[in-house]
Amino acid sequence: MTRQHLLSICLASAALCLSSTSAFGQAVGAHGDDFLYRVIAGDTLGDLATRYTRGWSTWTTLQSLNHVQDQARLPIGQVLKIPFSLIPELPSTADVSYMAGQAELDGRPLQLSSSVAEGQTVSTQADGFVTLKLADGSVLSLPASSTMVVKRLRVFKGTGLIDVKVEVGQGTLESHVAPKHEGVGRFEVRTPVSVTGVRGTRFRVHFSSSQGARSEVVQGVAGVEAPHAADVMLKAKQGMAVDAGGASLGVRELLPAPSLPKPKDGGGSMTIVPVEGASGYLVRVAEDPDGTKMVSSKLYSSNHIDYSAPGPGTYYLLVRAVDDIGLGGLDARQAFAGKPVLQGYGGAPVLSGYGLPILISDY
Repeated sequence: MTRQHLLSICLASAALCLSSTSAFGQAVGAHGDDFLYRVIAGDTLGDLATRYTRGWSTWTTLQSLNHVQDQARLPIGQVLKIPFSLIPELPSTADVSYMAGQAELDGRPLQLSSSVAEGQTVSTQADGFVTLKLADGSVLSLPASSTMVVKRLRVFKGTGLIDVKVEVGQGTLESHVAPKHEGVGRFEVRTPVSVTGVRGTRFRVHFSSSQGARSEVVQGVAGVEAPHAADVMLKAKQGMAVDAGGASLGVRELLPAPSLPKPKDGGGSMTIVPVEGASGYLVRVAEDPDGTKMVSSKLYSSNHIDYSAPGPGTYYLLVRAVDDIGLGGLDARQAFAGKPVLQGYGGAPVLSGYGLPILISDY
């Protein structure tokens, strides 16, 4: 399969997956050094040049590049290439929207109020969890023992679309790209052995020097490139593994979400129904159902697992099966109540001298 044929398939799939709104359908990501735009009724090259490039006059460049006969009569659905070299961009930052445990920004302690800029490195320790929010609302979550270098972090001037390249040096990056459904400019996640380019999706990328890279698409589509493998387009609920040498271990369907019994309030143990093909289970506890506010994460080799809540409130138990080549499946989730607290008149929690709820377990 040629790269051009693969690109055509990927764009067709992206159009189907991302067409819930017309705005989302227009900006369909990137390929190489080009931004990709899908034509809708009324578009002209002059209008697109004015909107995305440095001025109306560049429409002739777009006409030549895309072999357009009549710049005012563009076929609806045609995918046009717009070179990034023509698109004015502005620097951007990512805000730390959540953190727990220990994490660093360029080797210094990360703060909840921190902003991350192009060229900086975010890393989490064994007890650390960090979530970043980008200018378009995209969310990037780094669980424990992960490192991410921000290679590029910009926005298209006047459009709100982002141009992002990040590299996972170790561990995991979980992302929800363009959640407002306004389209994707460019979003690439690199590892030393792979490049994953997304088209507005929920996806995960894992890397370790011994095992290589794993890409998992939960929603949407993503293209994966590796040094010693053909380019692949992953659809929703598919994953691809690349070994430490850059060779593909194949594309697979992600394992289904496990069936979970109701968790015990405060935490405990449970035995879940085994998932066929699973070699282990990743068990996480978070403050939100999407897992962007994680408080714990542990990989179990059997279907007997433990979980706990660090304090009062509502928590979510998230469990995914992991197959024999390290691809994580779909998440099962169940809400459970955290640790009980002392209550005063009217049910209000009794606070300590530090302003924190007093746990019944403290007494």
